[in-house]
Parts: sequence; C-alpha cells; structure tokens
Amino acid sequence: MWFVYALLSALFAALTSVLAKVGVDGVNSNLATAIRTAVVLVLAWGVVWMTGAGKQLALVSQKSWLFLTLSGLATGASWLFFYKALQMGTASRVVSVDKFSVVLTILLSVLFLHEAVSLKVLLGGGLITAGVLCMVL
Repeated sequence: MWFVYALLSALFAALTSVLAKVGVDGVNSNLATAIRTAVVLVLAWGVVWMTGAGKQLALVSQKSWLFLTLSGLATGASWLFFYKALQMGTASRVVSVDKFSVVLTILLSVLFLHEAVSLKVLLGGGLITAGVLCMVL
C-alpha cells in the first residue's frame, strides 16, 4: 500500500509544481510560499481533527517535537528556495534539480540513520544524478 501512497504523492507533487509555476507569475516568491503554506496548514490540521488524531497531541515526545520542528524548518527553507527557483527557471528543469533530493536523502540516511544501501539504490541514485546533470548542463 505504501507504493500507492508514494505514487499519489508523486502525482500531487507534479501538480503542485505546475500549478505553482502559474501561480507565482507576478507574485513575490516568498509571498507565494506563505500563501501555499497557509493552505497546507489549514488542510493538515483539518485532516488531523477530522480523523481524531488530534487527541494524540499530548502524547508526542520532546524528541519528536524537536525533530518535527527541525523538519518543518527544513521544509520551509526548501519551499522558499523552490518557489524562487520556479519563478526564475522553467518548471521542468527546476523540478528535475529539486528531485536531486532523492540522492541527498540516500547519502544522509546512510550517514545519519545507518541505512544499508543496495546496488539497486546506488544505481538509481547514479541515474538520478546523471539526469540532473543532463538537465542543467
């Protein structure tokens, strides 16, 4: 089932990029990011309360709060840079470079999470790297 959710994530990420490229036209990229973030905030909390997950809020550990906060800061920085790049470049090239995050995630998960990497993962990461280089050179 995780694969279905991952595919849906990819589909909505693609829609996000195309819709954002149109929406950021003539709008300051930081303002566009703030508008998008406000919509995401309302949507996320709406889902939390509609599903009853809000009852678990008091059970979240300090460690989880810390790392989720850091993740949120990283997400915010990513979105700010993404929107600025999207405003300046073509959607297809910006998104291609943005997907280099897959390779960086592989590297960081090996370094910090001590995850094992298979030959398939290395090959896939190498192909993504080659694709990014093709898009920017």
